[in-house]
Amino acid sequence: MRVLVPAALFTVMASSAGAFGPAAHQAVTRAAIETLPKGLKPFYKAHRLEIPSLSLDAEWAEEGPERRFPVDRLLGFPFTDLPRSESATKARHGEALGPARLPWLIQEGHQRLVAAFQARDKQKILAESDTLAGLVADLRNPLALSDNADGQKTGQHGLFVRFCGRLPEVMGARLKLEPDAARFLDDPKEYVFSIVNGTYVWLDNLLYEEDLARRGQSGYGERYYEALELRSGRLLRQLLSSAAQDAGSYWYTAWTQAGRPPLP
Repeated sequence: MRVLVPAALFTVMASSAGAFGPAAHQAVTRAAIETLPKGLKPFYKAHRLEIPSLSLDAEWAEEGPERRFPVDRLLGFPFTDLPRSESATKARHGEALGPARLPWLIQEGHQRLVAAFQARDKQKILAESDTLAGLVADLRNPLALSDNADGQKTGQHGLFVRFCGRLPEVMGARLKLEPDAARFLDDPKEYVFSIVNGTYVWLDNLLYEEDLARRGQSGYGERYYEALELRSGRLLRQLLSSAAQDAGSYWYTAWTQAGRPPLP
């Protein structure tokens, strides 16, 4: 069951969810709009407040472990032999991933967005674009790709909620994203797996910097988050900026694959 909760309560439950928190999701979606070419950007800008996560009364669904992809359960980096299809992954690795299926959620979301553009259904275009932006943001989260997602294996319990939920909120206006322009993806399905490698490579760096931020701290108060932003804030901006470009690229690619229809 999907339970809608106010955005302010989202970080309380984020350790059991798979996603970045509302502050990060909204930052990615807003920045993704700015990456778009002139044939598409006016549509999203005109309907910005109709995008579910950017609406004035936005609510957030508690999201489950399907929005993760602990790829290091399957094989070691750089994951050269990682199967591409969900069925092939299960055939080779059984149920090692559990319910996690983030790459395939992105692929499915992309296809739904193509269909929404083909139907010229404004509400579905905006909703599917928003969902896809959130999924792509999750794939740009190193913790979502690891069996050590919450820092439980390195004595950093609660790391997921601190980095993914609370840090973006604390940074606020300082979480300024600078994505490159959206581009057409020649192979949207394969691009998912290039994101996996490009994201996972930052995991050890994140774990190390967070460990340094905790040293000398008696808890997780203001001083801790000042230290965490100093050590990991740049990485967070980099990851979310990449996610914004990815989201814009998936939107632009879906619109192009749909034949670039005029939009309502």
